[in-house]
Amino acid sequence: MLKRLCCLLFLLIATPAFAADNSALAKWQPDFDPSTAEYTYLLSNVSHPAIEGVGVGYRIRDRVWRESNGRLYVDYRPLCQLGGEKDVLTKLKMGAIQGMLSSSVAAANLAPKLGIVNLPYVIDDFDKLDKFRATPELFTPFSECGLPQGIRVLDITGYGTYGWATTKPVTNLEEARDIIFRIAQAPVNADIYKAWNLKFTALPWPDVPQALQTGVITGLDHSPIVCNITKKFEIAKHFTEVNYAQGLFIHLTNERWLNALPQDLRELLVRIVAEESADTRNRTRVQQQQQIEAAKAAGVTFHPLSAEQKQKLVDLAAPVYKRWEEKIGAEYLAAVRKHLEP
Repeated sequence: MLKRLCCLLFLLIATPAFAADNSALAKWQPDFDPSTAEYTYLLSNVSHPAIEGVGVGYRIRDRVWRESNGRLYVDYRPLCQLGGEKDVLTKLKMGAIQGMLSSSVAAANLAPKLGIVNLPYVIDDFDKLDKFRATPELFTPFSECGLPQGIRVLDITGYGTYGWATTKPVTNLEEARDIIFRIAQAPVNADIYKAWNLKFTALPWPDVPQALQTGVITGLDHSPIVCNITKKFEIAKHFTEVNYAQGLFIHLTNERWLNALPQDLRELLVRIVAEESADTRNRTRVQQQQQIEAAKAAGVTFHPLSAEQKQKLVDLAAPVYKRWEEKIGAEYLAAVRKHLEP
């Protein structure tokens, strides 16, 4: 009940424009009757479908319904309708739900190898992400690392490139040391900020608006898409283009349920998820630029981080790479970094 209340507060406080018609999801209701479906795929996400990497769930729903001739219904539930990510992940393992578009920071709780996408300057831009996804020797181990717990990664979408939204200008690491950052509630993020010697707190997302307003935090580790859509730029008027990682949604599915589907439906679902996810990664590139331009027009100043400053962040993160290669696998991390280096 408390988690549902928190999600409701997120809607009321963080994204008031989305709830203006008394039903934030009204425009995404299906134009067909799903009650006749032979099979249902219950798919969860905690964010808002105005973000392309979240809205993909509805595009998958509609295509699967149409191309399966109404046999398979993707019952997509964004905006915390099925609970917070930790609870949903437990339900997914148990088979109480069948799928989840998990944030990449939460997905690392399933299998440490999934944490590779959160490491600084490893998969840090759109091109590297596409290359990672298109390279079987990189993506297959990533896709299969959750199988011991009965979970498969089908694909990846996202919400843009991580940087720092702050209440005052930050153009270098020394200026960043005066900021109190909110970071995601994930061990890898905490390790990164400790290594960078920056002040941080791992606040729950629904607490962020008030924390920014009261000065409890003065910075936010997130992407321009999320900061603009959820109105964080109304207070944090500066954005430092750190560009150290891609914010991702990882499409997790219950392997037992997937294998129990008739083969034709299983192949259809996997194919459509792959095609729509690839399209959505392209949409996210476009959306990020649109949201940056909209934020600039509204008075937000964007500050590039120099190559020298980025190298400092890489050098300081050496203990993080060392610690996480033990969890991820040293050979796998080295292979990913070598394959994706410019």
